Amino acid sequence: MIRIAIQSKGRLNEQSVELLKDAGVTIDEQKRKFLGRAANYPLEVLYLRDDDIPEVVADGSSDIGIVGLNEVAETGADVNIVRKLGFGRCRISLAVPKAVEYTSIEWFNGKTIATSYPNVLKRFFAEKGIDASIRVIKGSVEIAPAAGIADAIFDIVSSGGTLISNGLVEVERVFESEAVLIGGKNLTEEKKSILDSMLFRIDAVSNSRGKKYILMNLPSDKIDEAIRILPALRSPTVMPLAAEGWCSLHSVVKDIDLWEKVEKLKALGAEGILVLQLDKVIE
Repeated sequence: MIRIAIQSKGRLNEQSVELLKDAGVTIDEQKRKFLGRAANYPLEVLYLRDDDIPEVVADGSSDIGIVGLNEVAETGADVNIVRKLGFGRCRISLAVPKAVEYTSIEWFNGKTIATSYPNVLKRFFAEKGIDASIRVIKGSVEIAPAAGIADAIFDIVSSGGTLISNGLVEVERVFESEAVLIGGKNLTEEKKSILDSMLFRIDAVSNSRGKKYILMNLPSDKIDEAIRILPALRSPTVMPLAAEGWCSLHSVVKDIDLWEKVEKLKALGAEGILVLQLDKVIE
């Protein structure tokens, strides 16, 4: 049995549960408690505040956890970063009132900065040689300048909409974050084995994201050109059709490249192009 700590609510909770579900681990969210158990896998789920997860994994109360990399950096918890998960992306940035004439990082000398991430900010200012006062605020950091509590803020930014609505502008991107799977440093061999099994499943899910399975019929004399257009995990699959001079070609393509490649393949004479959603990619 292995125990995983995940955020108790919010978007990261939803994405963590979705990842586990896609990896074949069933969690009954309808009957959720502080500590639950997967129905079909040797896994316990501990629901916590995001800023508690790194320390709980570090002290061994939970074996692994899913949390933002920003929380790991802020707590300084002694944990292993097992996998970057590719979701929950955001950044922690310095922002100032839009009326301010900002020219460089030196503007922050002598200023008061409101933040929920004082340790990350202290390290950044130390690296840049900035002497500023840091005021710790838990929640609603963005209102601090308007309330006269601080001159600027250091906070999480996703789309930037919250900054705009509070009359702030992002001036320095300091820390890039995303959800990570963290692990304790003293796992037993049994727990390491379960973790390896889970990583195998998570990797299969992650490898499928942002990709499509594409198959088409193509004149046989155009296969070499089509292979130059299409990527593949190893090599595209090519199969002869009953109709003489035609083949079926199968491959995997990234979402971002899909339409450009489809247009090129159509120009080669490809017909009956099918694009399918990938569920898992096991390498």
